[in-house]
Amino acid sequence: MKKIIQKISAALQVVLLAPIKLPGKALNIIKYIALGLGVVETVLEDKDNKGEESPPDQILPNQEKGGQDEIQ
Repeated sequence: MKKIIQKISAALQVVLLAPIKLPGKALNIIKYIALGLGVVETVLEDKDNKGEESPPDQILPNQEKGGQDEIQ
């Protein structure tokens, strides 16, 4: 699915950058479709990247939050 979205997005970019005259409404529709595909592509990439990240370090309740400077 990711490859299909990337290929459609690339095709829309070619159409938008091509020096052809399109009706105004068609151009706006293509822009919105390209924008939507960009958002979907970003969400799919974030899902993949989120699974690769290591979990954050957790602060245990018994750990001190301050250092020696705060005691003095």
